[in-house]
Amino acid sequence: MIDRRDVLRAGVLGTAAGALGLQVPESAAAAAEAAGPVGDRDWKRLAEALSPGATLYRPHGSVYQSLALPFNHRYAGIRPAGIVACATTRDVSAAVRWAREAGLPAVPRTGLGHNYAGYSTTTGLLLNMARMKSIVSTPMPGGARSRVYGPMKVVHDAGTLTVGAGVTNGDLHPLLEDHGMFVPTGRCPSVGVAGLVLGGGIGFSDKMFGLTCDRLVSTTVVLADGRAVKAGKDSHPDLFWACRGGAGNNFGVNTSFTFRYEQFEGTVGFYQLRWNLDSVLPVVAAAQHIAQDTAGDRRFHLRLGIGTSGMTRTQIHANANVNAIGQFYGTVQELRAILDPLLKIGTAEERARNSASVRQVTPGEASVLLSATTPIDRFATKSAILDSSTLLTDQQVSAAAERLLDWPGSNNEDGAGFAMFALGGEINQVPPNATAFVHRNDLFVFAAETSWADYDLSSVADANLHWLKQFYADIFPDKSPEHAYQNFPDPTLKNWRQAYYGTNYPRLVNVKRKYDPTGFFNYPQAIDAS
Repeated sequence: MIDRRDVLRAGVLGTAAGALGLQVPESAAAAAEAAGPVGDRDWKRLAEALSPGATLYRPHGSVYQSLALPFNHRYAGIRPAGIVACATTRDVSAAVRWAREAGLPAVPRTGLGHNYAGYSTTTGLLLNMARMKSIVSTPMPGGARSRVYGPMKVVHDAGTLTVGAGVTNGDLHPLLEDHGMFVPTGRCPSVGVAGLVLGGGIGFSDKMFGLTCDRLVSTTVVLADGRAVKAGKDSHPDLFWACRGGAGNNFGVNTSFTFRYEQFEGTVGFYQLRWNLDSVLPVVAAAQHIAQDTAGDRRFHLRLGIGTSGMTRTQIHANANVNAIGQFYGTVQELRAILDPLLKIGTAEERARNSASVRQVTPGEASVLLSATTPIDRFATKSAILDSSTLLTDQQVSAAAERLLDWPGSNNEDGAGFAMFALGGEINQVPPNATAFVHRNDLFVFAAETSWADYDLSSVADANLHWLKQFYADIFPDKSPEHAYQNFPDPTLKNWRQAYYGTNYPRLVNVKRKYDPTGFFNYPQAIDAS
């Protein structure tokens, strides 16, 4: 027999893990504590309820170890009592029903489990969705509108694409490369589309085509009682509304998503600029002006950042830089005109290199050039949403650059810094209450990050977490911005309800009460059921 103490023991973090800033989801531990004995017969019953394509893994063996490990290794000590590798929606339904009866929490995870705050971990039952990889396209029979943007022809709303919950950004790349079919997604290939869309979904085409959640037509959701429902405009519209920005693991387990896709033909503009940190003030000022001036231009996309890496003071100072990357749906000449203030900054060598980076590429090539798996290993993040009244001043940027050079260092090559993802275009054409994603009248998603390696000492982790707190406080010394991005969750954020969801939060609570009245799907920053 395996009793509830075994379930909890699988999630014990220990003092060393605690020093690394690990956080056990309180709801999962509490649910496991309250559970009665879960024995071998119970686990056998679960295994027998699954389809032939699904598998139940218990805490032994290499497969369990690899599936239990979350993407952010900061939460690697949180170990599930069991893992179901689901193959069908029925598998998910069976697993949710079993978990309820057993008194264990059930937590979904798409692939690697990229949740920044470790909310895709559990000491209960982990539902791994990676086997649900189906991708089905349905072209629109006629009536789709096409438009030319310089050397790019786009057939808007060319059809629909239905994907399983295990599909990642990287899985969709061949469709773009081989068939010109495109749904706006994020830049990290291993991120699951499920988590991306449920929290909003920013990327390098969101101004042109909207957030990932704005392209959603319908989604299949397994509710807390095990029923599967299809949510869309005409069926469970309140749940459909909540699934577009209300974040994952709040209302049920989403097993498939249907999106409107675009059809591409031609090329796009691409750029990748980089300067020494000495140029940080003019670069950030110019980039912010450009973002403001092009807020209504759907074609231009920008990610701006500063960062460094290394272990020693010499390495950290040498690696410190300011950078910008993005793409443009138009001609290179138009793109150069937009970037001109940035292309004039820096040393002669930097100007030449940056100018050479501006070029025309295929959408598939752009997808590869813009992709990056970051942050990695162990990391912590604090985010903010910036509008025209909260753009960074020279004083704030100077404080950020100074604190960046004071980063304590780590063996993680991803290092530390901040990134700013420009908003506008189609994103801001959607009213704040039309979907659960409320951040519709803004200019940037801001993210401050720090990272360290698995083998770094606990003192390095402590120093990095302390530095991140100071870094953010230096940038926003008087008052933090009102809003933050729910897909970059921060477990230390006190006013997260207002920060993530703003005026949409009460409506999300109503949806939660209707579809999960007992709060079965729960974690420290879950939508309240009461």
